[in-house]
Amino acid sequence: MSNRMRVTFTVATVAVAAAIISIFLAARRRRKHDSSSSSCYLHSEQKPQSAFKRVLSDNSYTPFKHLSNDEDASHSHPFEAEITALLKTPPSEIEFGTEIVDLEMKDSYVWVHTETQLKELVDVLSEERFFAVDTEQHSLRSFQGFTALVQISTLEKDYLVDTIALHDFMGILRHVFANPSICKVFHGADNDIVWLQRDFHIYVVNLFDTSKACELLSKPQKSLAYLLETYCGVTTNKLLQREDWRQRPLSAEMVHYARTDAHFLLYIANCLINELKQLDNENSSSDKFHFVLEACRRSNTICLQLFTKEIEAYPGEYSALSLFSRQVSSHGSTSISNETQNIVRQLCAWRDLMARIHDESLKYVLSDQAIVALASQPSASHSEIHKIIAQADINMEMGVNSFIISPSPVVCSHLTDIYHMLANKLVNDDDDIYSVILQKCIGQNGNCPLSIFNYALLINNNLRPNLAHKQLGPKNSKQYSRKASRDLFVQKFSCKSPVYHNCRIFANDGRLLCYCDEKKLKWYLSRDLAKLVDEDPPAIMLLFEPKGRPEDEDNDFYIQSKKNICVGCGEGNHYLRYRIIPSCYRIHFPEHLKSHRSHDIVLLCVDCHEVAHAAAEKYKRKIAVEFGIPLYLRRVVHPGQKTEKQIEESGVSPLQLRTAAMALLRHGPRMPLNRREELTEIIKRYYGGRDISDEDLERALQVGMTPHERRRFEKKRGFSFKYSTGSTATVPEQNFDAELKADVDDLKADTHEGSYANEVDTELLIRKDDFRNSTSASDVTVNGPDSATLNENAITVATADCNEGGDSAAVDVDNSCLNRTQTNGLDDLSCSPNDEKSMHTEHNSKLSLLGHGPHGKQVVEHLLREYGEDGIREFCQRWRQVFVDAVKPRFLPGGWDVKHRL
Repeated sequence: MSNRMRVTFTVATVAVAAAIISIFLAARRRRKHDSSSSSCYLHSEQKPQSAFKRVLSDNSYTPFKHLSNDEDASHSHPFEAEITALLKTPPSEIEFGTEIVDLEMKDSYVWVHTETQLKELVDVLSEERFFAVDTEQHSLRSFQGFTALVQISTLEKDYLVDTIALHDFMGILRHVFANPSICKVFHGADNDIVWLQRDFHIYVVNLFDTSKACELLSKPQKSLAYLLETYCGVTTNKLLQREDWRQRPLSAEMVHYARTDAHFLLYIANCLINELKQLDNENSSSDKFHFVLEACRRSNTICLQLFTKEIEAYPGEYSALSLFSRQVSSHGSTSISNETQNIVRQLCAWRDLMARIHDESLKYVLSDQAIVALASQPSASHSEIHKIIAQADINMEMGVNSFIISPSPVVCSHLTDIYHMLANKLVNDDDDIYSVILQKCIGQNGNCPLSIFNYALLINNNLRPNLAHKQLGPKNSKQYSRKASRDLFVQKFSCKSPVYHNCRIFANDGRLLCYCDEKKLKWYLSRDLAKLVDEDPPAIMLLFEPKGRPEDEDNDFYIQSKKNICVGCGEGNHYLRYRIIPSCYRIHFPEHLKSHRSHDIVLLCVDCHEVAHAAAEKYKRKIAVEFGIPLYLRRVVHPGQKTEKQIEESGVSPLQLRTAAMALLRHGPRMPLNRREELTEIIKRYYGGRDISDEDLERALQVGMTPHERRRFEKKRGFSFKYSTGSTATVPEQNFDAELKADVDDLKADTHEGSYANEVDTELLIRKDDFRNSTSASDVTVNGPDSATLNENAITVATADCNEGGDSAAVDVDNSCLNRTQTNGLDDLSCSPNDEKSMHTEHNSKLSLLGHGPHGKQVVEHLLREYGEDGIREFCQRWRQVFVDAVKPRFLPGGWDVKHRL
């Protein structure tokens, strides 16, 4: 019995032990399976850039740091002085070897892939007067892209530099490329210049760009393929440009293509130079245009470009906004559900972060079409997610993307993230997607490998973008934080399409006149005033002799292509037009000093715009003190008051008058009696004490409004300027005060500055035609007690009634005229009181009395009266200097100058 029990116990023990072992092994297998399914694909795939030991432009959100010879000039071009010297004094004689006669490309070339070979190449290039350069890039499997090959050709040999193997040693070439005595020949160098900066801190000094020569010669095309076929009889397969240039060894076809681009470039450049010289010889006039020098000047202007990272306020934010815009356009809908917005926003943010972490391009990680498809099916399972992405990519025209695996390895490795995002389970309310993804991927327990590209995302975590808000849907404006208000402002007011189309206009002799937008090109073409000479980018040649030419003004600004980026920080995802010379002054300039002038209109992002606007408002106040001309009118009176005593005793501020008139029109019959009498007294003071009617109230409400302001006010407030009718019932005073406060706030919002919305040149909303008939300078006088203080009652304007015939009004100014002394140009302008007579003038009712218009008008009139047009030019230079000092712009277009003469 005891033996049987002992055996039974032993068997039971063994069975339990076996079960425990079985469960343990099963759990281990399950953990192993889970681990393998969530393991990052980069553990088994080694990308060429993984061997780089140092990268200058990582995938973090930190700005790019340029090579700097001066710690205080880290944001300026390190060779700006050398390039500027070449712009001022281009080489007098350029010739790329008349001995180039053999167009046959030999089989031999030098493959440079060791540090020793690279140093030997530097020695060879240092002895050359010129050499040709081209680059091949790879962008599909890299977040920012990188240079995979550099082709260099001299008259004797072709060199193919393996920049993947030599990535960490490419700085050896820096001195040669920056040597101003050696000319580097490129074709279409705009991208090559910034790519070399981004990857190797190589800056090109002394450049000849054959595409710029094509512009001056008015070639029907300016592509390198066209030039190769025209001058060399060589046809190339440009599809090879899209090949994977990371692969080693390169195929024979790829080697031939790479050599061809640089090998024939010196010969082509020489042919173009000869054609330019021929044009110079044909033009025998004393003030002739130098085509060769102009080609060199335009080429070297490209060298001043600086590489910048594209940094968003929120990962993937502008991709999401772009998708929303396309969805609305394609479906004709004006609204997208909040749920869909949240999914799209999270998917775009996830894609952006995944691309940075894995060093992949956005289109490789997840296509836009796949994001839209996923957002429309939030309840999809794991297997369905695979099918949705694959089908979306099949349905779109893939082009080069046809080589992309769909779904990508990134998606397959992190499929659970997408599943949880669709179910809204990836991010808790107190978390943000940035922290969650970073910890899951490269945190302490992350399953993705750290690399030189993504490590900075962790160490610069304090520089991560602000992710305070997660929803793009409309909200009450009072609920917005400053950050959310800024984003809403960007959506509403930033330019919705590129400002610069960089279309070209050529004179009938082939000289480039200017760059413009497509609308202007179509205007000339529709009237048969020009003919189309190029389609990409568009270019026309005028069929008549233009009135002026860029060389007449000795300025390069108008013949430079311009980038659609903020001139301050380089932001390219959103920007607004900014007028460096405030409109309140500029609209009163003589017509020939302001028409068709884009020099003082630049692009700024919202943040730089705010800085510039604040500096401008501060400087306006300084101008007001210096000139003794207050920024705002202090008092307005009705023109029916004729005696000085009436004028002296009457008058109210324009805003106070409008506020009182609006309150009486909307709520007058319901107001408490004492409040109604108080507001009525304000209106009476304007009309000289006489009794007022509803018609008087409407006219008082419109005092100082431009026609545009009246239309905008009617539209916003639903007010039609008809006689007000209302109930005679009274309401408690506190309730009315709340309504009145809202009215006052609305009036201030319509007329005063200070908010984000008003920081966008509100004077843009006022048409230029509204200011054709300005007050003459000699008819306006302004009181200035001293040069440092402003009298609150300095300006009193007698306004006209706002009727069809009321376009004029009398302007009455207390004991004032301008008496200024000058000791050192405009900087020492001051004013002092002189006599005490009142003067009258015609006032254009289209000039708003609430803004800075009257102030600007009187400042400009004084400058013209005292200093003529030179005073206006110096005044503009002061404003440009204010802008430069405040914004410290690093990306101003070539030719922009503080001392630019109008």
